[in-house]
Formats: sequence, structure tokens, C-alpha cells
Amino acid sequence: METKEDELLQPVSPNAQHMNCSVQSISIIAVLEFDIAIDELKFMCFAKDLIHLNPLFTSVMVNDVNGERKWKKVELKIEEHIIVHTPPSNLSLQLFDAYFNEYMTNYALQELSQNKPLWEIHIINCPTSNAAGNLVFKIHHSLGDGYSLMGVLISSMTRAHDPSLPLTFPSRKVKLEQSGHILGRVYQFLFSSMNTVLDFGGNIMKSSVLEDHLTPIRSGGDGVEFRTFAIRTFTFSLHQIKQIKAKLGVTVNDVITGMIFLGLRLYMQETCPDSTNSNSTALVLINTRMVENYKSVQDMLKPNNSNAPWGNRFAFLHIDIPKATEYELSNPLQFIKAAQKMIKRKRYSSAVFLVGKLMEMIHKLRGPEVAAKFMYKTAQNTSLSISNMMGPREKMAMCGHPVKGVYFTVVGIPQSLMITVISYMEQLRITILSEKEFIDEEKLTSCMEKAFENIHEASMELSI
Repeated sequence: METKEDELLQPVSPNAQHMNCSVQSISIIAVLEFDIAIDELKFMCFAKDLIHLNPLFTSVMVNDVNGERKWKKVELKIEEHIIVHTPPSNLSLQLFDAYFNEYMTNYALQELSQNKPLWEIHIINCPTSNAAGNLVFKIHHSLGDGYSLMGVLISSMTRAHDPSLPLTFPSRKVKLEQSGHILGRVYQFLFSSMNTVLDFGGNIMKSSVLEDHLTPIRSGGDGVEFRTFAIRTFTFSLHQIKQIKAKLGVTVNDVITGMIFLGLRLYMQETCPDSTNSNSTALVLINTRMVENYKSVQDMLKPNNSNAPWGNRFAFLHIDIPKATEYELSNPLQFIKAAQKMIKRKRYSSAVFLVGKLMEMIHKLRGPEVAAKFMYKTAQNTSLSISNMMGPREKMAMCGHPVKGVYFTVVGIPQSLMITVISYMEQLRITILSEKEFIDEEKLTSCMEKAFENIHEASMELSI
């Protein structure tokens, strides 16, 4: 579709083009679980104000007269974007759970229409084990990343118990080790340079010719993103994770990543023991903005806001999942230490920056479709993706509805497994998006819970 120049809003960023083209279409699904049933009329009025936070919510992607992708502002029909679902009545709680799970499974496969703004909100007053009502957001990744969308929450939420106070979030600040001695700085520079060369070369190989082994978590083949997926969530205590962190002298991210890696190897051991020594790689998504905390939508859209702009500002870290031959499954703390070592090494590497520059070069010289194929192949050749976000410490409310829980996932990625993590009210909610009838999501969840239990018990036996 072409359009006149004076109708255009703004250019589509390269990253947004890569995630919404003929090669791939990636969306974020977020679920808010409420303590009370949802007042549909209130949310309709609330959403009309919410969409004006960002002009992209009322725009579609088009080609200008030169074939360049631009955002075009259109008239929004709110009833096409806010869908109210009426579930069957008189079901048991167990059947309501099954109804909602089936809805989520089917909805994960549905792509957003390109002929209208790329988002939807579904109101499902379906009482489940977790909530009295659910609000399901589906937002195309081309509109923004998780950081951007958390800004929408900040701009639209209040504290449930005291709306006059702002929501607060854990600090994002990362402390990097530095040596004041000249020899220490020289060593750090050489170490960083060597890691950069190795990591950059390894990333290019894994994004082109090297593929992970086929395992119980990677089915391989073409069109994985179009297969049916199941969505399952479970919760851990953030207090217990912080206990492990303090005992081992690591970060919360180290604990989470190590637990996930151990859980995956335990699952492989139970389903296909030979796969515990497979070459398996996780793509860990990191935010590249130079900020400690979230910003509101208004702050992100301010001109010259280079530290925390709206959009897609993330990168992938290729992290090898430790093999059973290298780390004993019976010694769970080794997986935490392995995760710490690998993540720490990546911090001293500039490979992420160089890969980003390579993507820019491919985009300019070969076009967005070729750059999107490089991004697609990066995911296709690896086993899973992991995305971690921080949520509010306090209980939040949306137009007077207290939020009991929140979780999210990402659909459209050519992998059999996606794991997302978000903290909220001192709880850590983990979501598993897994290829149905290939991955046993119930067994995988059990292995994750077992991994966390083993790590917590082992860390509590240590003396500080």
C-alpha cells in the first residue's frame, strides 16, 4: 500500500521493520489478572485515553512513494481493538481454567491485522484459579519492546492502596568490577578485546551456519512459529531468590538464569538422557538503554531523550546451556556459578555492539528483509529465548481494579520454547511458551520447580 507524503507520520525504525515484514511478525502478549470482575464500560473509556499516550497506537505501517516504510495516522475504531469475551456460564473453576488456557493457546497463533493499528485488548471476565477477570494485551513488537510497554503501565497504573503515591521498581543499576591498578585495567582491556573477537565470531556463526542440536526443547525445521503453543505460568518467592543471591554472592539474574538452565537439563534427563550433553544455546534478551529505572511514555517520547527512548532497544546474548559432562546435575549450585561466569564475561565483551552495527550495515546495504532474515536465523538456530523484566514492588490498580498478577510472553519467534520472567509484589512469575505436543509443559514446569527447590536447599546449607 502506497500513500502520499503529507499523510505520513514518521519513518519506521529499522528494528521495527525487521520484526514486521514478510520474514517474521513478532508480538508481545501481556496478561493482567484482577481481584475483581472487570467493569467493561470503565475500561472502554479508560482505553480511549490510553491510546493517545503514543501516536503509534493510532497508526499503521505503509510504504511512501519511494517504497520506504512509514507510520501513517488513521482513524481508530475502538470497538475493533477492545474485544469483550463472554465465557460459558455455570462452569466449574477447573473448567474455567481449561477454557482460558485454550483461549490463550488459540490466540497465540493469531496474527494482528496489518490494516489497522497493531494492538488489541481482550476483556475476559472468566473466573480462574488465579483471577476474577483477565485483561489480555496483544501488541506488535514493532510498536516497542518490553521496556516501552512497561512505560505504558507506569503511565496508566496507580498504587492499589494509595493512588497518590507512585509505583516503585527495583533498581536496574549494574555494578561492574573495575581495578584501580594500571595492570588491572590493562588486563581488563585485553580480556575484553579477546572476548569481543571470540563472541562476535561465535555470534555470526550461530546466526548463519551453526545450529543447536535437536533436543526435547528444540524440534527444528521450518515454520516452528506457526505451530500450536501452550502457555503455562508458575511463581517463585523473590525473597528466597534474594537469599540465594546473598549466599552465593551473585545477582538475581544469575540465580534466575542458572535455575532455568538446571531445569532444562533435568527435563532433558527425564525425556532423553543423551541430550543432557547437547549443544544448546539460549538467547538472553537485554535492554541496551543507559538507564537505571523505567520512564513514563511521556518521558520516553520527549525530544533528544537519548538515554531512555521509546522503541526497540534490546540485544541478544548467546549463552551456552551448561552440559551435564561439565556440571553435575546433582550439584545445582554449579549452574548458578556457570551462569554468573558466562554473563560476567559477556559484560566485558563488545560483541553485542558490533552485532548491532552489523545489522545496521545489512539493513542499509541489503535492505530490511535481508536484515530480518539474519535476525530470524539467529533465533531459528538456537534452542530458546529468555526475557526478564522488573515489575512494581507494590500492588497496582488500573481504573480502580486491583491487579492480582501479571505475566507476559512473546509470540512469532521460530523456537519451540520461550521463557519470560517478571517480578511483581516480591513474587517472580515465570511464563513458559512451549510447542504443544512436542514439549511436555507440565513435566518442564515440574523440572523448573525442582531445580529451584534444589538450588535453594543447597544454598541454605552454605555458611556465609
